[in-house]
Amino acid sequence: MTDTPAPESAMAARLRPLTFGLIAIITCAAFEAMAVATAMPAVADELDGEASYGLAFSMYLTASLLGTVLAGSWTDRKGPRPALRVGMALMIAGLLLSGAAPEFWVVTAGRAVSGLGGGFLIVAVYVVIGRAFPAGAQPVVFGWLSAAWVVPSLVGPLVAGVVAEELHWRWVFLGVAPLVAAAGLVVAPRIRSLGPPADPAPGGTGGAGWRRALRGLGLSGGVFAVQWAVIRLAADGNSAAATGLLVALAAVGLAAVFITLPGLLPRGTLRFGRGLPSIIGTRGLVNVAFFGAEAFIPLMLVSARGVDAPTAGLALSAGALGWSAGAFLQTRVRFRRQWLLVAGSTLLSLTLGGFALASGAQAPLPVLILIWAFAGMAMGMTLSSTSVLVLSLSPKAEQGRNSASLQIADQLGGVAGTAGAGTLFALLRDPAAPGRVEVFVAIWLALCLFAAAGIVSGLRGAQAPKAGPTKDTKKSMEGTVPA
Repeated sequence: MTDTPAPESAMAARLRPLTFGLIAIITCAAFEAMAVATAMPAVADELDGEASYGLAFSMYLTASLLGTVLAGSWTDRKGPRPALRVGMALMIAGLLLSGAAPEFWVVTAGRAVSGLGGGFLIVAVYVVIGRAFPAGAQPVVFGWLSAAWVVPSLVGPLVAGVVAEELHWRWVFLGVAPLVAAAGLVVAPRIRSLGPPADPAPGGTGGAGWRRALRGLGLSGGVFAVQWAVIRLAADGNSAAATGLLVALAAVGLAAVFITLPGLLPRGTLRFGRGLPSIIGTRGLVNVAFFGAEAFIPLMLVSARGVDAPTAGLALSAGALGWSAGAFLQTRVRFRRQWLLVAGSTLLSLTLGGFALASGAQAPLPVLILIWAFAGMAMGMTLSSTSVLVLSLSPKAEQGRNSASLQIADQLGGVAGTAGAGTLFALLRDPAAPGRVEVFVAIWLALCLFAAAGIVSGLRGAQAPKAGPTKDTKKSMEGTVPA
């Protein structure tokens, strides 16, 4: 009897340069996100952009949504190489445009260009992983990509702050651009063989592809309309007529989102159909819960507990470290990977409830930091598993579209979580006592409901789909990882 050959590792000689290149791309994208967020106050101060400060971030998200949708269909038709090249070029162009901006609106335009590139880039990276790496190695790759966010999360804000103060904020943008280019040069030669799929999916070609692109435009436009209207409504000095128009704009934007979103997700996602739809739905729910809560943790620690800002940031750093630990933990499972969605959603529910309880009881700061580290672990475990499962349950000709659906769930979940938490905060906040911890407790308990819904969705995702996995995906679904 002959021995069965061991599955190829992500660090095998053939794959090692590609693995390092993908890690470098995600590291650069993470550093760009952290560094730019740190530098933006200085940008707004010098270029008189305080009134439009939020647009610099919302434009990135809006364009990223559009890029994600376009890349999904494109990679299914042409393979990941064109989308990866365009994504890298757009991200670099956006950084250069923002770095050279004479006025704040140009910075906002640069952020939109970078966001468009980021949307193309992340979908292309997912398709590269799905097509270039054996199924058993994919969980490890996604674990490393999650870990690639840790160092930028810890040192990115510090480095960007020093550069902005000692040199100039422009170098925060201009300095990241060559790093992104270098990462792209490492990856490009390694994916030359990843051409178009042998049997392109009919839904990604011809009229269907154009309809998907139009839906993406409607979705991104709707999200932007809602965000812009909310930003303007929060500003002082709106007349009654202007307020009415802004409310109408927000309503139209929401309608556009609800009309276009179902056509950009696998059928049954919004009702949590079993299998792939619920896997993507779980991704959106946990993003709502985690990012909505995380946005208000520093504010609670500073206003309600009197903690200084750098110390408050330790909780977020702990979450990033926990996220990395969870991403690596999911590479070692020896049971059906779908059950990690249930486990991760359960852990996130417990940590959000525990964080609310500990905050209300004035628990010591180290306890809060430890709890949030476990929340990060839940996210690392859940999100890496959803990435692996979506690739394993998708035919090669549909990996682009389904990866795009996963990113849409990511982005909309984060927006809904932070916007919803912000709305609840505005409604419950007492201006005479801005540091009332009860307001934050209410926010985390409300978000805990979304994490609990993720348990139900995860159970639906754990049910075997009607069309079972092929032989080459079983190792990925079972969680088997090469030594």
